[in-house]
Amino acid sequence: MMFAKMMAWVRPSVDSTVSLPHDRWSPVEVAFWVAPVAAFFLLPGYLVLGSQIFVTALCALSLDLILGYAGIVSLGHAAFFGIGAYTAGLLAAHGWGEPLSGLLAGAVLAAAVGFLVSFLVVRGNDLARLMVTLGIGLVLYEAANKADSITGGVDGLSGVTMGKLLGVFDFGVNGKTAYVYSLIVLFLVFVVMRRVVNSPYGLALRGLREGAGRMPALGVSIRKLQVTAFTAAAGIAGVAGALLTQTTQFVGLDVLGFPRSAELLIMLVFGGAGRLYGAVVGATVFMVAQEALSRLSATYWQFWLGLMLVVIVLFARGGIMGGIERLRARLRRRRT
Repeated sequence: MMFAKMMAWVRPSVDSTVSLPHDRWSPVEVAFWVAPVAAFFLLPGYLVLGSQIFVTALCALSLDLILGYAGIVSLGHAAFFGIGAYTAGLLAAHGWGEPLSGLLAGAVLAAAVGFLVSFLVVRGNDLARLMVTLGIGLVLYEAANKADSITGGVDGLSGVTMGKLLGVFDFGVNGKTAYVYSLIVLFLVFVVMRRVVNSPYGLALRGLREGAGRMPALGVSIRKLQVTAFTAAAGIAGVAGALLTQTTQFVGLDVLGFPRSAELLIMLVFGGAGRLYGAVVGATVFMVAQEALSRLSATYWQFWLGLMLVVIVLFARGGIMGGIERLRARLRRRRT
């Protein structure tokens, strides 16, 4: 019963006043993406943190596709993130440091593994899916730990040397190339996902989330929807993992760890699942708060982060974006 209540909170609530989705970009959305461009010039000392936020937001977007839209719960999403990270890292460590092809390789391999895993995930209920995804993540984590001759084990994969982006831009220590590169990849993936979730396929995913038992009556294959969504989410997570490797030129065992999967869920709670922008906002709030709180208290920063999570769960259903949507609806009702 408690588990059902928690998942009901994480998943976005249905609002009958929300209009059908469209592809028009609002001025607020444009300003949202102009902000990180302005930060590149105004906050040059935080470019490394910024690139890490973009990578994490990309991975949170991939989880939002299956959890927020398709209603597929997962506790091992970091497995696909780690597959992408190790794919790009191993290619670079063995002499293939071209960034774009490494990004593509990480996406393809992660999507392939996600496709195979999806047939196990779609069979059970929410609890079974949690156990399956958690088990897959733990298996891959331990496999990478044991194969230390290939992955570096707990010491991490060393010798990752990336080539110049497009043959021109070098990944220097100032973080400028990594920042711009990560932002462009995040934006491009976001544009594609925005188009997908606003399409009939995206509406079918929402129908799957809200009432899977009714979808066959509309001639929709539930399994096909779940498999395609899970595979796509795994591929996007692989892109995020490869992007992390390329911008940091290092792969640690933590990319496959359970804490990373748990953090992705927390980010969706912060921002609001099933809203796309909620994943980006949640990742930004989480990482900025983590950075600020760890500077204030290197020992007790997790206490304050947990307190923030409790407050949002108790008083902001739907996360930050859910609160903004309710505020806009209230103002609209007052004007009319």
